[in-house]
Amino acid sequence: MKPELMYLTWAVALTVVQMLIAVSGATLQVGLPALAGNREGLPPYTGWVGRAYRAHHNMLENLVLFAALVLIAVVSNKTNATTLLGAQIFVWARVAYALIFLAGIPWLRTLTWTVSVIGLILIFLQLF
Repeated sequence: MKPELMYLTWAVALTVVQMLIAVSGATLQVGLPALAGNREGLPPYTGWVGRAYRAHHNMLENLVLFAALVLIAVVSNKTNATTLLGAQIFVWARVAYALIFLAGIPWLRTLTWTVSVIGLILIFLQLF
């Protein structure tokens, strides 16, 4: 297996962990009956639960881009040291992003998001 695909697997694992944290927090905040229902009229998630929810959704948005780039690089046989570096930067920055977002540190969160985008750009540039 190409190492970029292993990093994609880890990115998916991170997304699942973020989902479980967000759902656990939502359950604590609004209760299981509200979440098991049709979810109409739920109050907004606040505090760390809201941050966990937003971090998870941000990861979903970025995972689509990362997965597409990695799969294109692998299928087109354009993987190299730079695509691997891009994948490593993306995944580790996303781990940091999740922890920093959950902790509620705004500017550092933005910086780590930017670093993860640099990882995406590194992969993207190798496709041409």
